[in-house]
Parts: sequence; structure tokens; C-alpha cells
Amino acid sequence: MKTSRNSSTFDLVIIGGGSAGYAAARKGAAEGLKTAVVEGGKEVGGTCILSGCMPSKALLYASEVLHLARSAKTWGLKIPKAGFDFKAVMARKKVVIDDCVQDRCQGLTSGKFKFIRANARFVDAHTVTFSEAQPGAPESIQAKHFVICTGSVVSPAAVPGLAQTGYLTSEDALSLRKLPKSLIVLGGGPVALELAQFLRRFNVEITLIQRGGQLLREFDADAAAVVESVLKREGVRIWKDTTLTKAFRHGRNKGVAFEHGGKSHRVMAENILFALGRSPATTWLNLEKAGVKTDSGRILTNAHMQTSAPHIYAAGDCTGPHAIVHIAVEQGEIAAHNIASPSARQRIDYRLLTNVVFTDPQMASVGLTEKEARTKKIPFKAASYPFNDHGKSLIMDATDGFVKLLADPASGEILGGTCAGVLGGELIHEIIAAMHHRMTARELALMPHYHPTLAEIWTYPAAELAGL
Repeated sequence: MKTSRNSSTFDLVIIGGGSAGYAAARKGAAEGLKTAVVEGGKEVGGTCILSGCMPSKALLYASEVLHLARSAKTWGLKIPKAGFDFKAVMARKKVVIDDCVQDRCQGLTSGKFKFIRANARFVDAHTVTFSEAQPGAPESIQAKHFVICTGSVVSPAAVPGLAQTGYLTSEDALSLRKLPKSLIVLGGGPVALELAQFLRRFNVEITLIQRGGQLLREFDADAAAVVESVLKREGVRIWKDTTLTKAFRHGRNKGVAFEHGGKSHRVMAENILFALGRSPATTWLNLEKAGVKTDSGRILTNAHMQTSAPHIYAAGDCTGPHAIVHIAVEQGEIAAHNIASPSARQRIDYRLLTNVVFTDPQMASVGLTEKEARTKKIPFKAASYPFNDHGKSLIMDATDGFVKLLADPASGEILGGTCAGVLGGELIHEIIAAMHHRMTARELALMPHYHPTLAEIWTYPAAELAGL
């Protein structure tokens, strides 16, 4: 396609202004490409800012502070009664999110690229038209290249009767004006567990129903068991390995019927939270007109983030395979770089894939888990060390869980790390750094660590693996 420099023809058009789209736009503009960003959401920011990372973690931190205040006597402190004002909690969350949205809006309207508020839809491989456009937007634009970054939406509720019964989504839960007295949480992934613990700590009675036999199935079973035991200790009722049969209303309450262990069960609550995943937000894009192939809505890409249409790339949740913000950013940057510099293309590398679940205790992993290593038949040796035998965690009364390292049995190179414990999302970054530089367990064990710190716990499994 020959590109002119009129106002509606671009070198690069980004569809979606979330984390992946913003990263792609900044990279494209920095590389000298005439770039436009099209965002059709009601608000600007993407899932992370608006209905994911930032609002959920703001609320989780509030619940953690409340939990610590209620446990003050552990440290000999006297706090007669730790209470809360839920409206004030939600108002503080809104302030945090509004600040993030303002920062993103300033970035998108900085003048480095054109920002168009509209919904985009392909009419051919190089042209998109707009609907619900704000004043001043063109009717259509053309581009030599596109990067699709439309993110994800809450998955449809597949439980019979749930749509008729009514339910909360994860996005609804993050915008509650009033706490329910009781709640049934459907799901056993990060979103389900984070929201279950947050609401339980704000005195909501929680029953969590998981279809599979393990919570947090992406993690090793021993790590997932740590979070499960804490949730149960805090009063969350958990059912695993179930078959959901129907949802129903009974008076003012709602219920879920399910099979477990060959028996039928029914649970009731004031409301139901559906937390069984998200789906790619691609249905309205008319991708077939652009020659872009999908699988159940997910845009298929190669390691260069290139779709089946060579001039169209994709990044973020709409393509996956991991719905993680820093990966979406990396994908967006790689896509824009490869468009600008086709002779020096980059590839996405998931060797340092990192996952964090912000429950308390936190769950975090980087690289290989034992489960994944066995599935892929990758040789490894593993060692772990518990927090209940570690100085700083004893001081903090944060003794649940452990850290674990995997290493190559021949070279000693660290292949993966897991932290099921206090501040796991922070501690895992030491192993990310070590793996980035392909350190061995011996090198990590010999690296000085200050005492008493949480971080020094990594030296114990590292020393075991190194035979020190």
C-alpha cells in the first residue's frame, strides 16, 4: 500500500488504548512512524487501569491493612476495634484509578500520535471505519500496518440459569457501593481468590466453588495449597472438583446447585460472583475482512506478534497466551519495532514468564514450575525452604508458605522459582533478575544478602541445590 501523508492515512494504526496499545503507539512514534491510536471504550486505560490490576490491588491492600490492624495484639499493640467505612474505601480506590486514567489520557493526547475516540471495524485489509465516534473523528482511516490491542471482556456465564438469576462480574465487584452479607464465588483462579479474600476480610460470608481439583492451577499444587489453607483459616468455605448444574433464585437470595463426590449440593447467598475467566474482545472488529485468523476469538500470532495478515500485528489479552500486563507491554513494543525495522525483527520470549497472585500470602512464580517441567520432560532438581523457619518472616508473623527453586541438574542454571508467602510478588523479582542473567544456584547462594531480610530466604534452597 502506498501511504500518503493526509490526515486519514497512517504508517501505523493501533486499535485499543490499553497497556499494549499505548506501548505500541509510543514505540511506533519513537521509531518515526506516523501513528494513530483508536480507542472505543467508555473510559481510557484498558483492563489493567479500569477493571483489573489497579482497582483490585488498591482494595486488596486496604483489606490487608485492616487484617493487620485486627491482628495488632500479635505484636503487643492495642487497637480496641479495627473497623472500616466501605464508602471511603471505595472512594480512595477511585482516586487512585482517576489519577492513572488522567496520566494515560495525557500520554495519549500528548501530540506524539493522533488519538481517535471511536470504535473501529475493518472494511478491508488496510481500512477501518468508525462508529460511536466523538466529534472531529474521520469516517475512516487507512494504514500500512495495524496493531490490534483490544484486550478482553468478562467471559459469558456458561452456568445454566445464571443469566436469569443474575450475578456480579469481577468488574461489578470492584465497584460495589454496598457490601453483600454473603456471596458465592464461582472460580478458583487469581481473580476469584483475590476478590474472595478481599470481601471476606470485609466481613462478607464467602463460599467459593471451583470446578477443578486445584485452586490456581497454573501453580504447583504445594504452592496453591498454601493460599487455600489461609483462605479456609479466614473462614472461606471452599468446594473443589465440582460440576455446576444450575443457578437459581429463592426469595431474595440466590443459589447454586452442583455435584461433588457423587452427591448433589446446594448453597445459598445474597449474590453470586462469576469469576470464571475473560475472553478476547474481538467480535466486532470484522477480522475476516482483514484476513486475520482467530481461534475462539483469540487472534493468532507468531513469535514476532504478526497475524495471518502480514501487515497486521496483535498484542495483549486479545492474542494472549498470557493475560499479564508487562507481557502485553512487551508484545506491543515488539510489534511496533518489527513494523518499523523489518530487517531486525524481534521475537517474544516467555522464558521469564512471571505470574503473581495478590492474595495474602501472595503467590508468585517465574520460569518453570515443577508441574510444567515434568509435562515438558525437562530435567531439573528442586529445593525449597519454609517461611516458618526464617528470621524476618518470624518477626512479621508471616510464616505461611515457602520458596522453591528449580535448577538444571548438569549446569546448575536456575530454571524457575516459586514463592508462596509474604510479599511473594516482590521477592520473585530477585529470581527474575537471576534468571535474566542466567545465574546458577551456586552464584545466587554466594551472593551477599543482608540479615534479617525476607530476600535472604532464597539463599537456603540455592545453597542446597549447589551442595553448599
